[in-house]
Amino acid sequence: MPFRVLALVAAMFLVPEAAGAAELDGRALGFAWAFPFIGILLSIALFPLFAAHTWEHHQGKIAAFWALLTVIPITLTGGASTAVQVLTHTALLEYIPFILLLLALFTVAGGILVRGNIHGAPVSNTLLLAIGTALASVIGTTGASMVMIRPVLRANDDRRHNAHVVVFFIFLVSNIGGSLTPLGDPPLFLGFLRGVDFFWTTKHLFPQTLFASGLVLLVFFFLDWMIYRAEGRTRPDPTPDNPVRISGGLNFLLIGVIIAAILMSATADLGRVMVLGIEVEWANALRDLIMVVVTVVSLTSTPQSAHEENGFSWGPIKEVAKLFAGIFITIIPVLAMLKAGSQGAFAPLVALVTHADGSANNAAFFWLAGGLSSFLDNAPTYLVFFELAGGDAQRLMTEGALTLAAISAGAVFMGANSYIGNAPNFMVYAIAREGGVKMPSFFAYLLWSGAVLIPTFLLVTFIFFRG
Repeated sequence: MPFRVLALVAAMFLVPEAAGAAELDGRALGFAWAFPFIGILLSIALFPLFAAHTWEHHQGKIAAFWALLTVIPITLTGGASTAVQVLTHTALLEYIPFILLLLALFTVAGGILVRGNIHGAPVSNTLLLAIGTALASVIGTTGASMVMIRPVLRANDDRRHNAHVVVFFIFLVSNIGGSLTPLGDPPLFLGFLRGVDFFWTTKHLFPQTLFASGLVLLVFFFLDWMIYRAEGRTRPDPTPDNPVRISGGLNFLLIGVIIAAILMSATADLGRVMVLGIEVEWANALRDLIMVVVTVVSLTSTPQSAHEENGFSWGPIKEVAKLFAGIFITIIPVLAMLKAGSQGAFAPLVALVTHADGSANNAAFFWLAGGLSSFLDNAPTYLVFFELAGGDAQRLMTEGALTLAAISAGAVFMGANSYIGNAPNFMVYAIAREGGVKMPSFFAYLLWSGAVLIPTFLLVTFIFFRG
């Protein structure tokens, strides 16, 4: 779209005094500033379903279009200096650390190969899902999904009915299991970048995670047991029986390096440097450099055969990098409006998550953050509600701990409600279909999640988030 058209859109819909000299003033921004953010999230949700070919070939251009609809109005209303400063702040303090962590975890997980075959009986299937659920908080939901999905498919390739195993795999390994550390799911790492302690989620989300994952695993076991009994004699196993072997030991050590680097960045004070007016801590820069080194070491030390057996490719991480560049740019004015609280365009949303006495409605935070995360990307959704709750990590970790737990659990848990709620969901869906599993359609999957997850989350609300 030509520059003049974009400028006309800005002139027609945007408030002239929206930007200040150094940052956006959320109190002066009209709701139209949120249109590009809403647009890119809806593009991510709908294009793969209704225009998959267009999305596959033009997703970067679509993300760039929505980003320009944010950058150009900021430049027109606040000047080039404001645009450069807010973009530099977003790039150096949020986008680059976020993408480099995902890149490191994605590469390391791609170097861990599980060979062999396990017979997919109810007990062994439940054990595989439990292992994947625990692994998700260590190497991320994407990493754990990619490491575990092929062993799970091999274990069940002789079953007449095996789609339910993959559905529960998405529930647990691709989503709920990633709720205990910032490594587990992108929303939690964004919280870490905003000042939430590394082990805060481990402590404050452990009861909810244990309850939700334990209940879903229990439901899976009884469902798989009934299906297994009804199947009777299984088909001949197309995968020969071989002992389970795990290769890629160095990559496990590299996971430790990643964790150590993140902890170092949160505790060490190595000084600061100014970059285009943005203060960058040397400890954070060192952490990001370590992520690059870890990626290179994993790539050079992992045999090509292991990558081939894992189906490793750069496609998913390239897609994430493009889309999140657009997301991080378009969310800039949205976060500014949320910081304005009741004085901003999102005042009705503030009222919705606040009791009459001014206290936080934690159940509303859980379900609103979760409901949006079910169909939109859960990382930006987390940021929206993090800011809506005040955006002060120190206060949220203490007096607002239950609110932060509700936001975190909602964003991570409810990404499982649809195929498009979290990035690994559709990746697992595609791998399973390629492997011959008759996966449920988009709407049939919603019936599965509605039957299993919604009652689980209602119980989580009643037990943990009634305040």
